[in-house]
Amino acid sequence: MPAQQLTERSKDRVVAHMGLPANSSTAALMRKVDREDGLGVEFKGGVGAASGHVTTRQWITVLVLVYVNLINYMDRLTIAGILEDVKKEFNANNAMGGLLQTAFIVSYMIFAPLFGYLGDRYSRKAIMAAGVFLWSIFTLIGSFMSGRPEHLEKQWGNPDFWAFLGCRAMVGIGEASYSTIAPTIISDMFVKDMRSKMLALFYFAIPVGSGLGYIVGSETAKAFGHWQWGLRATPVAGIIAVVLILVFLMDPPRGESEGHQDMQAQTYKEDIVSLAKNKSFVFSTLAFTCVTFCTGALSWWGPVYIVDGLRTMKEEDRGLDTESVPFIFGAVTMMSGIIGVPLGMILSTKLKAKYPRADPVICASGILISALFLSIGMMLCSVNIILAFVFLFIGEIALNLNWSIVADMLLYIVSPTCRGTAEAVQILGSHAFGDAGSPYLIGLVSDGVFDFLKASGTVCAVAATEVMNSTDPTMQLAETTLDSLTTGGDISEDCTEEIVFKYQSLQYSLFSNCGVEVVGGILFLITAIYIAKDKLACENASSESKHKDGNCGASLMLTPTNYSPEDSLGDEMPSDDEEMPKLKLIVNDGSELSSSRSPSPI
Repeated sequence: MPAQQLTERSKDRVVAHMGLPANSSTAALMRKVDREDGLGVEFKGGVGAASGHVTTRQWITVLVLVYVNLINYMDRLTIAGILEDVKKEFNANNAMGGLLQTAFIVSYMIFAPLFGYLGDRYSRKAIMAAGVFLWSIFTLIGSFMSGRPEHLEKQWGNPDFWAFLGCRAMVGIGEASYSTIAPTIISDMFVKDMRSKMLALFYFAIPVGSGLGYIVGSETAKAFGHWQWGLRATPVAGIIAVVLILVFLMDPPRGESEGHQDMQAQTYKEDIVSLAKNKSFVFSTLAFTCVTFCTGALSWWGPVYIVDGLRTMKEEDRGLDTESVPFIFGAVTMMSGIIGVPLGMILSTKLKAKYPRADPVICASGILISALFLSIGMMLCSVNIILAFVFLFIGEIALNLNWSIVADMLLYIVSPTCRGTAEAVQILGSHAFGDAGSPYLIGLVSDGVFDFLKASGTVCAVAATEVMNSTDPTMQLAETTLDSLTTGGDISEDCTEEIVFKYQSLQYSLFSNCGVEVVGGILFLITAIYIAKDKLACENASSESKHKDGNCGASLMLTPTNYSPEDSLGDEMPSDDEEMPKLKLIVNDGSELSSSRSPSPI
């Protein structure tokens, strides 16, 4: 029967008039039923990704991705836990110390678009395995580098420092291959709430891995007596990750969870143009840039700043040993991630069903609350360190609300064949203007403010004594300090210890984060204006692509009588008491065959 053949060809078409994308679960919800007139559709329970069922292999894949993401962020911040030792090794100032992280992020963001393009078209498993192997090898090579005494006086011209900087840049290239691709694998295995939960688990590794980076870096260096050992833990874990990726990771067809596995990728130019027209993507990327700017500066300079704050206090008033700061800061960062990332996911899944614009509003609230609490916490570092850590902890929890939500927003406002490119563009933009420059800029500004404070004030004699006793091979700092003390005759009693100037200069520099966070909050609120419209546009674009590839002259559609763009954002099917949508048969000539028959849920 023609009608039966038409039904067979049409049962996997999208419910286009409802704004819902065609996916495997939608097809599974309907099955053909033989009726006297030869045409019928019946609903049945959802299976697969949409039903919440997760297979064993999917769990293994997610756990492998989480593990690699964990050691990824551990590797990024192991140097932050041993930064002072690295600076002494190469006789580096704050600007040079910040440049170590900037070089990593710059290479990371430059190569992200390349890997995003490749990830949309070639084997994601092979690309990730190669990338993880690359950064593991160069991290290990960097751990065998040291500063030769004859080069220490050169500072910026120190070839040993630039060789070490080059290794950090190569690590960034390797990590770019992983970070752009891994979220797209999760999006191709899960949809809706299950996708949000898995993304929360994946991004949960960011703050936890960062915290472990401080701890592993500082404690391993302390245990073995040299900072190089702090860099040798993650390469071993990286080689294990390569084996796990090659053996256990599954690489599902792109768009499989939404039934778009047959969609063909556009050209790279078409991808970029479509992303530029997507207002939600543009504004959420700009807002996320503010998040990365803050996290980059805080994660890199946080332990150094807190140690300087403690040193401005009398030893009996500190309440904490300076050597334990990296460990405690890492623990606080881990705990804030353990609480903040799942909390963001829970708020998103609970509120999004009723309020389609909830995601960007949650992100805006989180970053604005973070700006307040982080500012108070920084001001308390030289007054009460326990209270300072409490405020920093709350501020980091609020900041961590963003990670999984921003990733989830990108995946539901961008079509499946463009997601790798979108991830890469977001990484490029957010890191180029975020944490690529923030560690270096904070260090550069603090150096300038430090010189200004020293020139406009008087350094106490005790500071000169400490400097002369320090390991300064060039004695330039000692000579500068002595000159400032001897110029003008007698030493004034109204003097300031050099560590106070150092602490204040870094504090003034870090306060720039607060303004950036406020800008980020505003940009997230602007995103909320467009999010519902852009999600619907993404779903419709996927549906149109599916129709073009279907080679079918007609499609079976459900057309609700009362429909608005935001209806597509709900996650639930109509209840038994609600009026079910009518079936409508759309044929090539544009005519419609309507039926008053309502499908019966079973």
